[in-house]
Order: sequence, then structure tokens, then C-alpha cells
Amino acid sequence: MPDSRSSAPSPANNVSPATPVYREKLWPALWIWVVVAGISGAGILVFAPISFGAGLTAAAVLFVIMAVLLILSTPLIEVTDRTFTVGRATIERQFIGEVAAFRDGEATAERGVRLNAVAYLCIRGWVSPVVRATITDPSDSTPYWLTSSRHPEDLVAALTTRPE
Repeated sequence: MPDSRSSAPSPANNVSPATPVYREKLWPALWIWVVVAGISGAGILVFAPISFGAGLTAAAVLFVIMAVLLILSTPLIEVTDRTFTVGRATIERQFIGEVAAFRDGEATAERGVRLNAVAYLCIRGWVSPVVRATITDPSDSTPYWLTSSRHPEDLVAALTTRPE
């Protein structure tokens, strides 16, 4: 699996406003791939009465479909000098207020009993820690963004360090 943190190459001249300060892809965990392999293996059982070859073909097709869907739905978290992007949503960093990281029981509470129904969520069940970024834009009714992150402290540091 690819590294969850990678940086884009910097241009030779001045740093571009779009140069990522922080970048993370929320790739599926190993156990997700084991589940995908198990489910696709069920294709053998379903089609084996027809023919073993048909079962193997069905298993391969199921695995490819599920793998493509998992890869295409893997969200990107990116912080640049000007923007914060989580999945398909992007906001200017000037509208980011308090940022906090949560692990273990606190992360569970943030995803559960403390969750605001109108918050923007990018949660992946295979990534336990979360980061909450308060939104200060008066024209945005979303109180905060809550996103899974394998490196929540690094994400908080990237969001709280203001560009010069």
C-alpha cells in the first residue's frame, strides 16, 4: 500500500500557494482487503455448480470491482498555504478556527455522542483517530469538519501553523 503521507515536489522558483503543507490518503487497512478477498471468494461457491472456471472468473471480477470502488473512494486530506481539503470539500484556511485531535475513547465520543448533525464528516471505520476543525465562516452553517486521520497531530500542526 502507498505511504499515507507524501509531499508534492516543490517548484524550482518560489513556493506556490498550492504546494501541500500536509497530505494524507486514507487508504483501506489490510483487514479490509482480506474481507474483499473473502467476499470475492464467495463467487467461487456461487458459480461452482455451473463450472469451477466460472466460479474463479466471478471471484476475480468481484475482487476487481470491489478493489476499484475502494481505491476510487479513498479520500485525500490536503493542507496548502491557502486551503484545507478533505475528500471533495475544500475551504479556505482563513475560515478554520480551533483544531483538535482525538484518539481512542475521545475519538469515539466525537464520532458518536458529541457529534453535531450538521458537521461535515469524512470518517473511515478503519482509521480510529479523528481531527475536528471548527469553521468560522459566517456564511457557512457547518459548525466543524470531522475527519479520520492516521496522523492527527501532524494534521493539527499543519492547520494551526499559519503561512507567512
